[in-house]
Amino acid sequence: MATMSFYLFVAGGLSLLFAFALHVTHATILAAARAVPTPPRLAGAGAHGGSITVSDGRRPGDMAGSFALAGTWLAAILLGSSMVLRSIIVWRGPWGNMFEFSVAFAFGIVVGYLFLDRRYPIRGLGFLPLGAALFLVGYAATLPSEILPLVPALDNAPLLTIHVAMAMISYGIFATAFGAAVAYLAQGPNDRYAWLPSHKVLDEVAHRAVIIGFPVFATMIILGSWWASIAWGRYWGWDPKETSSLVTWLIYAVYLHARTARGWAGRPAALMLVIGFAAVMFTFFGNLYFSGLHAYSGLN
Repeated sequence: MATMSFYLFVAGGLSLLFAFALHVTHATILAAARAVPTPPRLAGAGAHGGSITVSDGRRPGDMAGSFALAGTWLAAILLGSSMVLRSIIVWRGPWGNMFEFSVAFAFGIVVGYLFLDRRYPIRGLGFLPLGAALFLVGYAATLPSEILPLVPALDNAPLLTIHVAMAMISYGIFATAFGAAVAYLAQGPNDRYAWLPSHKVLDEVAHRAVIIGFPVFATMIILGSWWASIAWGRYWGWDPKETSSLVTWLIYAVYLHARTARGWAGRPAALMLVIGFAAVMFTFFGNLYFSGLHAYSGLN
């Protein structure tokens, strides 16, 4: 079963690479379609506003976009199946070491993107969150994948499952907010690139993603504090991972407060989301470089 789980991980990684390449192709076709004059056979506007359509109603890049989405769903199914098999083997959430958590993080990004893509026309920027997921899968492939006993502090199956699941979900959703923020910075308030979603859509996608991810992230911190009291006899000890999680929470809290109290949007808000996701990545990788109590089985 462990071998099958690893094969599913490899297949999921290849599917993610395929989906990423098709998302890049999709975005390139859309960009190229905007760079040439509209021929006479092209007419009308697409469903996402201002998109060129051919006489049968299709838009340039539709086929690549459809295959890209199918590849993304396949990657999500394969990576999810790999995680399910691993969880059956270990009887807990499949994220007890850095290999497992990296796969879970990538899975969370893919699912977060698919969730938001169902409501908003963001396929043109899908290569950004999927690129981050592909990086994590590639990183996981370099790590030991053996199933080893948990370090004592992690040996709490219920809290490990729920606490890290909250991290996986929130990290994945924040990655999509990051992608929308980067696209907003490229797009500008004047909608510089017609093949990208409008700046208003990008701003809304980023905001909605943080609204969804922020309470999940806050719940993760609360559960982590409770777990710390059980494992180490204190709720908070300014461990590097605890501290970076708090800083990350504060960045997103300031973002939401500024949006609500001052109507703060646009470039400053997008920049804050880029900084916020940089803090997420530091929180994820920081324990590898700074000594602390958050040690992952298989690495330290």
